Parts: sequence; C-alpha cells; structure tokens
Amino acid sequence: MKKISIWFIGALLLLTSCAPNMNDEEVVQKKESNSKEEQAIVPSYQLSAENYKMILPFKPGKARGVIVGQVANRLDIDEMEEGLRRHSKEVYDPDKYLFQEGQYIDEETVINWIDALNPKKKEKASKEYHEKNPRYLSHILEQNYLVKNEENTVSLGGVSIGIAMKSTYQFKTEAGGPTYERNISQSEMMKQANKIAGKILENLREIEGLENVPVMMAIYREEDEASPVPGNFVAKTNIPADSSSVGEWESIGEKYVLFPSEEGKEKHFEDHELVTNFGKEIASYFPNYVGVIGEGFYVNDELQKMSIEIPIEFYGKGEVVGFTQYAYGLIQEMFPDHYAIEVKITSSDKLESLIYRKPGSKKPTVHIL
Repeated sequence: MKKISIWFIGALLLLTSCAPNMNDEEVVQKKESNSKEEQAIVPSYQLSAENYKMILPFKPGKARGVIVGQVANRLDIDEMEEGLRRHSKEVYDPDKYLFQEGQYIDEETVINWIDALNPKKKEKASKEYHEKNPRYLSHILEQNYLVKNEENTVSLGGVSIGIAMKSTYQFKTEAGGPTYERNISQSEMMKQANKIAGKILENLREIEGLENVPVMMAIYREEDEASPVPGNFVAKTNIPADSSSVGEWESIGEKYVLFPSEEGKEKHFEDHELVTNFGKEIASYFPNYVGVIGEGFYVNDELQKMSIEIPIEFYGKGEVVGFTQYAYGLIQEMFPDHYAIEVKITSSDKLESLIYRKPGSKKPTVHIL
C-alpha cells in the first residue's frame, strides 16, 4: 500500500509540473463592432502548433445548431466545420490569429439567406418543377479569426464562410408521398455556388463590423444522407478587405474514400488491398471480429490520413489490452509512415482504445480507455 501511495504522489507531482500555468493567461480587451470593449482571456497554451488558441470565455456561434437542421449527414456537419478551419490556416496563421465561432450572422439571418438564395418553395409543386428548380444551398457557416493588437486588445482580423451545396436534392410532391431524388453534377453545383457566393458577400458587407475585413470563402459539396464517408470542399477564394466581389475560385482536390469499396478498389487499389489484408490479419487473431471499416483522406490523389475502425466484442479488459498490442504491431509492420493513421478499436459503439501515428513518426501513440 505504501508503494502505491508513493507512486501516486510522484505521478501527481509530475502531472502538476507538466500542467499549463493558468496564471500565464493573458487578459485582453475585445473590441466589439459598436466600439464597446469586452474583457476576454487569451490562453497561454494551445494543443499544438496546428491548432488555434480560442478566446475565453467561450462564446457559441450566433447561428449555433442551425447546421443540424440543414445538413442531413452528421459526417458532413463535422467535416464542414473542421475542414473550413483547416483551409483557414492557409489564410489566417494559427501563430498570429485566434479562433472564435461566428458572431455576426445569427440564426434568423442564416435561415432567411438560405430561403432567399434558393428557388422559392411552392405548395404541392410538381415533380417537374422540383427537378428544374432544386434547392442547391443547404447551409452557410461563419468562422471568425481575431488578431491581438499592441494596445492589449483583440479585434476581428478576418472571416471564413463555408457554403454547403447539395450533390443530391430530395423532395416530395405531396405530404406522405414518395421521396424523389435529383442528382446535381459538380459543374452545375459550382455554377450556382458562384452566384450564391456573390450574393452572400453583398449581404456580409452590409453587416456592421464586416464592411471592411478579409473574407475567405469555400464551397463544400455534401455527400448523400446515408453515405458512410463525408463530402469535401471543392473550391475556395480569398476576398480582400476592400473588395465586394468574388474573384477566381481555386480548385480543392480533396476526397474521402471508403475501404473496402468498389470505388476504393478501382481508384486506390494498393490502399484497398492494404486495408483488406489488415482485416484478414485481424480475423486470424480474433474470433469475434466483424470487419474493418477504413476511410482514406486524399488531397490531389495523395493519401494524407487513413482512419480505421475495428468493431469487436470484448469480454474483459485483458482482451482489449492484448488485442490493442496486436493491432499496434500490425500497424508498424504493414502501414507506411508518410501519412497519418488512426485506428479506433470499439465495442458496442464504445471506444475501447485508440492508436494514432503522425506522418513521419516511427512509433504510434496508444490510448487504452
């Protein structure tokens, strides 16, 4: 018992010495658009150099929750938010900017803009009307990026706007009737997105505080409602502070691919075979294995991250530890280290352990929950 107590105290002291010093947090004044100033805190630490620091206390976005009612696939919701922040890093350096959820476009405004920018809804409209007039736009997401000034204040340095567009438009011609689908090609979607983006920018410039700030806009193409992988951003553009017009769009070559799948086998055969063989190795070790689910994230057809979920029924913590060790060894032996890999081992929708390796790292990091 004495040995356990000494170990616990030593571990506690180690954790305390490594913990961030809360006294190092910086108190600043946040300039509001109406010239009033509000006290806020800039944390002295951040999770990593790739992540933004956030102003405290946390302020939820003015349109918080609206996206859930507009975008059907939960994976699209997560990817749109994370992806917009990822692309914002190329414009707003995390070393110089702070992140804050959108504080200018509120819930009512977002919904009104979506309705105004889509074809008008008609009661008992015909199938032909819906097919000729699909509602292209799903959601408008705002993110704010703040800069710290010399006078110990922070102010808005730029805004990012994500525009979610449908790849499939679902509709009914009458209540309780069948659901129809109308596919939307990417070229048709971009033609409409360009018009929509221009009108959104006009609206933004009329909002107090957004008249003269840089804006980064990105177009997100949603996947089908039941898709096991999210959609992706397809284009982006940067609009200077003194501009009220959308310029040229830069194509974004991102794509999420499911493994195993026909698309994965056809377009990324080597990665498909790697995930398949990984699954076979798992099956030879564990009798309760039900199948590996892989998701590859590609940029310009180059694999950036492989995410794998292994759902298994466990009957004790020892099984979890033993299987995690086995999976850890397979990852080191089978997967090259030039891209990130994340393996989640789950049981009854509960995360049991996580194995993660950054690009270039030789050894993965393991967390057993």
